[in-house]
This record gives sequence, structure tokens and C-alpha cells, in this order.
Amino acid sequence: MNTAMLSPEVLKEARRRERRVAWQQTRVAWLFIAPAVIMVALFLLLPVVFNVILSFTKWQKFTGLDQFAGFNNYARLFRLPYFGEAMGNTAIWVVGAVIFPLAVGLGLALLLRNIPFQETFKSLFFLPRVMAPTAVGAIWYYVYAPRGVLNSVVSGTTGQPFDYGWLFSPDSITGAVIVTFVWQTLGITMVLLLLGLAAIPKDPIEAARVDGATPGQIFRHIVWPLLLPTVLVVTILNVAAGFTTFDLLWVMASSYPAKRTLSLAVYMYYESFSNGAWAYGSAIAVVLGSMVISVSALLAIVQSRVSKNIR
Repeated sequence: MNTAMLSPEVLKEARRRERRVAWQQTRVAWLFIAPAVIMVALFLLLPVVFNVILSFTKWQKFTGLDQFAGFNNYARLFRLPYFGEAMGNTAIWVVGAVIFPLAVGLGLALLLRNIPFQETFKSLFFLPRVMAPTAVGAIWYYVYAPRGVLNSVVSGTTGQPFDYGWLFSPDSITGAVIVTFVWQTLGITMVLLLLGLAAIPKDPIEAARVDGATPGQIFRHIVWPLLLPTVLVVTILNVAAGFTTFDLLWVMASSYPAKRTLSLAVYMYYESFSNGAWAYGSAIAVVLGSMVISVSALLAIVQSRVSKNIR
């Protein structure tokens, strides 16, 4: 219908009706999402705000919440050597938690995508993911124990007694836990990459084969650029997990003397609940959360730009 033929009163009434319908739809939408918004506000946003406020006080256990400390807790972070050690170990942990699951998962995804019984192999590799991290840590604790599975295999291979304490030496404990993390997260990484590979159109690959491109050239110039958005999504997930993983480290390193230096997450827990320095622990949590948000946001921006360039 030509709106020019309608009178101003009719047009005004039509616009009023449209606004009323739009408002009703918005109200209904808010009613549906209100429970989720309330839950997020109560159990996520409110604790975060309280933690930030707490980091500027002198609260220790149940005393001192009303005493303002300014930036003293944050200044203390850089005065104590434990924070620097925890920061360095966290960096190593995050890099390892990103590179190794991605490299191994991509290799498995490329290997499994065109073989028979693919679903069976995917289920086997995905099985550790459904296990509780504490259970995984307990299992691998006995693998790395001085008289555990790993040392028994080495002793049987070399014919010499071998009782190295993998979880008691600063030279090996981080690497040992990273191997455990890779074992647990390999399945989900592989499945996500398989989904990314399945979404790649076959026409460019077939055209490249007809033109005589090698498998390496096809992967480098076609598969990898089209798979990059999925790789970045996996990277974001692994970065967040690497920064915040606590249970594996706490269970596997239960007897490690300098346990609190293993990562910022462990250091935060140690200071908050073992030492009772809750305000100082809150400052560590703020720093850790800021790092996770900053790195994840940067990767998300890169992922968004890569996706736009591919489209």
C-alpha cells in the first residue's frame, strides 16, 4: 500500500501501534532473560565488584574490612619474590597450554578426518575431557611418583633403578603438569579443529590438486588460512584455561615445597586461604583476571578481523 495515500492521522496511529508492539516484544524478551541476568549479577558481577573493593582494604580473615589500604596490596605484589616466580611459571604454563594441545590436536585432526572408525578414535581421545580435573591430577600423580608408572617404564627400559621425583623438582614439575593438561584437553581441541576442517569448502582444494599443488602447499595456502578462525577460538579457550587452572596444579603438586609459586591461581589460593591474607589474595585475583581479559580480548579482536578477511 502506498503510504502517501494515507492521512496523517492514520500514519500516526500506525506508528504508535508499531511502537506499542515493539515495546511489548521488548518487555517479553526482558522477562525471559531476566532470570539469567539476575543470576549473572548475583553470582558473577557482584563477587567481582566485591573482590575489587576488597583488594583495596586490609582484610585478613574476618577483620579489617573497614580499613582502607589504597594500593598497598598491589605494591606488595612487586616487593615479594613469590609473585615474580608465580608470574613466570604462569607465563610458561599458558604458553605450554596453548602450543602443545593445538599442535598435537591439529596433527590428530588432520590424521583422523579421512580414516575409518573416526568416531571411535574421537571418543577415545575425548574421554579424558569428561573426567574431573582432580581425578586426572590424582591419576597422573601416581604416574609421576618416584615409584610410579613412568619411573617403572624407564627402569624396565634401561635396566637401572630410576626413582626421579618429577613432581618434586622445579626443573620438571611445570612440564609434567603441562603434559597432563595436554592429555586432558587434547580431545576437545581435536574435535573443534575437526569441525573447522569439515567447514572448509572442497572446491579450492580440488582445484589446487588439479593445478599440481603439493599437500604441503594446499595446507599452507588454503587449509591453514581458512582454519585460522577456529584455531584462534581454540587459542582463546586454552589461554583462559591456562591462566586459571588450579585443580591440576594443586592436586599434583600437593607435596611440592614451593607450591604457591607454581602459578598465580595457586598463589592466590595460598595467600587467601592458607595465609588468611584475603585482601592480598584479592589483589592477585584482580591482576590475574585483568591478564585473562586483556589477552582474550586481544585474541578475540584478531579472530574477528581474520573472519572478516576470509569472508
